[in-house]
Amino acid sequence: MPRSADIISYTAMTTLREQIATNMLTVTKFRELLRQMKENRPNDDLELVRKAYEFSQKQHSGQQRASGEPYLVHPLEVALVLAEMKMDAVAVAAGLLHDSVEDTSVTIVDIRKEFGEQVAHIVEGVTKISQIDFSSREEQQAENLRKMMLAMVDDIRVVLIKLADRLHNMRTLEHLTPERQQKIARETLDIYGPIAHRLGMGKIRGELEDLGFRYLDPIAYQQVHDAVEARRKKGEQFLSSVEKELGDKLKDSGIKAMVESRIKRLYSIHKKLVKQHISVDQVYDLYAMRVITQSVQDCYGVLGIVHNIWRPVPGRIKDFIAMPRPNLYQSLHTSVITEEGTSFEIQIRTKEMHRMAEEGIAAHWKYKDGPVSAQDEERLAWLRQVVEWQRDVSDPNEFLSTLKIDLYPEEVYTFTPKGKVVVLPRDSTPIDFAYTIHTEVGHTCVGAKVNGRMVPLRHKVHSGDIVEIITQAGHKPSRDWLSVARSSRARNKIKHWLNIHQRERAVEIGKKLIDKEARKYRISLKDIKDEDWLRIATEYGLGQPDDLMAGVGYGKYSARQILGKLAPAAEAPAPAEEEGGGGIGSVVRRVFGGDHSNAIRVKGHGDLLVYRARCCNPIRGEDVVGYVTRGKGVAVHSVNCPNVTNLMYEPERKIDVEWGKEEGAPVAFPVKLTVFCDDRFGMLKQITAVISDSKTNIRNIGARTENGQANVDIVIEIDDLKHLESIIQGVRKIPGVHEVQRLQRV
Repeated sequence: MPRSADIISYTAMTTLREQIATNMLTVTKFRELLRQMKENRPNDDLELVRKAYEFSQKQHSGQQRASGEPYLVHPLEVALVLAEMKMDAVAVAAGLLHDSVEDTSVTIVDIRKEFGEQVAHIVEGVTKISQIDFSSREEQQAENLRKMMLAMVDDIRVVLIKLADRLHNMRTLEHLTPERQQKIARETLDIYGPIAHRLGMGKIRGELEDLGFRYLDPIAYQQVHDAVEARRKKGEQFLSSVEKELGDKLKDSGIKAMVESRIKRLYSIHKKLVKQHISVDQVYDLYAMRVITQSVQDCYGVLGIVHNIWRPVPGRIKDFIAMPRPNLYQSLHTSVITEEGTSFEIQIRTKEMHRMAEEGIAAHWKYKDGPVSAQDEERLAWLRQVVEWQRDVSDPNEFLSTLKIDLYPEEVYTFTPKGKVVVLPRDSTPIDFAYTIHTEVGHTCVGAKVNGRMVPLRHKVHSGDIVEIITQAGHKPSRDWLSVARSSRARNKIKHWLNIHQRERAVEIGKKLIDKEARKYRISLKDIKDEDWLRIATEYGLGQPDDLMAGVGYGKYSARQILGKLAPAAEAPAPAEEEGGGGIGSVVRRVFGGDHSNAIRVKGHGDLLVYRARCCNPIRGEDVVGYVTRGKGVAVHSVNCPNVTNLMYEPERKIDVEWGKEEGAPVAFPVKLTVFCDDRFGMLKQITAVISDSKTNIRNIGARTENGQANVDIVIEIDDLKHLESIIQGVRKIPGVHEVQRLQRV
């Protein structure tokens, strides 16, 4: 048997070997970082980078990541991504230090003292807000994003470090729990991928999206991956022959160009499959060629040659050179079909356009050599608008939903009658156009002409449309506009106007209701002092008596309860009313929407009528929010309901609700699903088998078929959200099923 001293010696040797291996790993990565810095920015101060590395090494000593690697590997990998972007020494140093304040005892004051104001400002912008108590995870996420957005306006390097940080975290996501993977992947696809797109950083955006897709929806990811891999060999042979044919034609024409080919990214394919309900074989741009030329003139010359070789697909030619995207992306796009019937896309651009498409704002990095370029300023204009529009949005859910609208990349290009280009989000209406021109033009809009013809205000504009707005002095916005406005600028301006004027009306109604109730009690409101009104408002968690009046006007508080508190000596209110007199948050009452086991808890006062909104049909387990309606009680919506953001412009009407504990026999919720799949023998049998195996009742089923594809509509009875998710996952695993969607209305 080995002696204990031998065991101790062996353990010590093992630990020493591990430490040496760890040091070798980090030293190798740091040498690679310095090599890239010298190559890309030879005039930068590498001593600052070396000092940041040593500081980070000291602070993160002994810390490990979930993968078991030393924590220092993460800041080094982030710095390497920044170096690949050709970022300056200040950005790379900040990348090495980006987690120091959050994960060690170091403060921003320490960073400022050691590395100066610039590095400290960037690190502070990247550091998450964690020391404040937030009421929800969404609120914390919203505040961190808001902080990052504000910091980006001053120094765009903040978000570039954040993107590099997120990219390395996504590359190592397999070491986290499935719940954490889902949360981080969702945030990546909703926020960070679109931010990379808006900054023109196509390369990073593509990798972020594919990694996010892989973890957020592993079933769909595997289906698309397998479909692409099954076609890869044949596709690469096809692209190789096409590449040679096009290269020969360009050579004969005397045009110098580089031709390269690729297969479309998995997430891009998935989005197209879901949106158009098609199979992979029907994706026009599954295969793509890229031609990189010497000049803009050559780009158009190549386009002519391409259309002489292959037949162009009508409506698929896009000129982003003459009319660049808002993120300054430029290229000619065309889809063509070979004689054999194979379709593919060709992108044509210059070398400079290609660099801008891949690297975006990082391609024109000027911080070390001078101010930000005019092009970069133009690219950041959207960011300043976002910050301006979001500054006054207090609700975290509303902030996140409107931010996502601002970040989504699809745009339409419209024109004023004088030829000025107005860029709007996809599916925008004349209302969005009007508010983009000017707030007053939006407020006073009564009609619109598109291409010389009168159209309704809910008409969706398309690229190339000439839009003329008709205004009328004194006209005011309508609440109905919120259901058709698409841009966050228009929505926020409408909400702001409605909030002010609806609140004034609510205060007026509240005063009348209290006055009417006071006459029943024979109370004179003149005898009630201002400090008493203020005391009651404070009890309800409100700042001013007018807030209390508005709450009564909205139907959130009872006039009788208010008077019962103001004049307790008067005739006592009915017991049912008195029971909940503590205001919002004072008690939790159970009320019922339908079946006795379908209880919803509402934080409020008294027994309020509560019902599930038909527009989204929320089911047990979903996050829900209440909206106080006039005369109908509290409507309970899913937080993901598209109507929620329209309704919640009046924050006084929002009320917290939650599912109560289930009592008695479980209630069955009717849910409608649409399955998009191949039209093949046995498909319906497989779908119904999956549903039956989960002990689920099918209320109704129907199918429509066309061109080898089928849409199957099924109404099923489910217990809760987990039950529904397991059924959807099971159906999606069936070969030939492209997508399963839940329809809100049954």
